[in-house]
Amino acid sequence: MFRMNTKQTLAALSALAQDSRLAVFRLLVQTGPDGLAASKIGEKLDIAPSSLSFHLKELSHAGLIASRQDGRFVIYSADIAAMNGLIGFLTENCCGGVSCKP
Repeated sequence: MFRMNTKQTLAALSALAQDSRLAVFRLLVQTGPDGLAASKIGEKLDIAPSSLSFHLKELSHAGLIASRQDGRFVIYSADIAAMNGLIGFLTENCCGGVSCKP
């Protein structure tokens, strides 16, 4: 299982601490491994292409999304291992080993 370190965690949280980037990441998580072309992401979230490009770059640099070429399109998808690594880092040693009640 992928485990994030403190530096990676800070980069991921910083990237997600912005409305548009959080919306993009959540959309890609919902979409699953097939991912979406940038144009579809922009359409679904009503984000201009120039802004979207910046946000995708930030999420990519934080290691939260991956991209692949599919013909003339770039397809973006959430990096589920990185997401789980972030959650694992945040919840590591939760409640000091004592059962937590929701």
